[in-house]
Amino acid sequence: MSTDLLLIPGADGRPWFWHRLVAELERRGHRAVAVDLPKSATSTLDDYADAAAAAADGDGPWTVVAQSLGAFTAPLLCSRLRVERLVLVNPMIPRPGETAGDWWENTGQGPASAEAAARDQRPAEFDLARDFFHDVSPELTEQAFAGTDVAELDGVFAQVWPLDSWPAVPTQVIQGSDDRFFPLEFQRRVARERLGLDQLAVIPGGHLNALSRPVELADALLSRSPADPAATP
Repeated sequence: MSTDLLLIPGADGRPWFWHRLVAELERRGHRAVAVDLPKSATSTLDDYADAAAAAADGDGPWTVVAQSLGAFTAPLLCSRLRVERLVLVNPMIPRPGETAGDWWENTGQGPASAEAAARDQRPAEFDLARDFFHDVSPELTEQAFAGTDVAELDGVFAQVWPLDSWPAVPTQVIQGSDDRFFPLEFQRRVARERLGLDQLAVIPGGHLNALSRPVELADALLSRSPADPAATP
């Protein structure tokens, strides 16, 4: 059975982020639409949701997949499209009344990532290449850094998440076991506190596993299981 998947990128905003996953999903007979988010600094979460809805060419039902910051946008699609499932990949999971700018302190992301860095004997200061691209090939990393059409985020980070509660739609969290930005135990706690999820689907790879591990990510997306015990450390 074919699945229609709508893919929302993270803070980078470019559909290119999903290109390896799109190819893998299409190879398996599914349809995947990667969203190109607005680039203006005045764009809001509502603008992002409108752009994603406009990219969905068909009645669905859709599986909406969101990377990182995209988790602030994905639930807004449930009032705009026929959504049968939400899948959050290495996500920033919002709660009502919160901005994306406040999310970091509210969740304790900084101390969690610093603790993981100390444990792994890495520098605690964030470095884009070291912390995001450590498991991405040099060729893809070069392509990513060559891109210039990256979204500005002032409006998105300032807007209060507009929903009163999480939509009543089946929701899954897929987490990279080697995500240096959102460590696994941190993400388990946040998903439990904010979504009531006791299990994550844990796959290999870091924060950008759509680039580094598209096969494993496609497996998890299509399994429709809340967690894959074989992949969980």
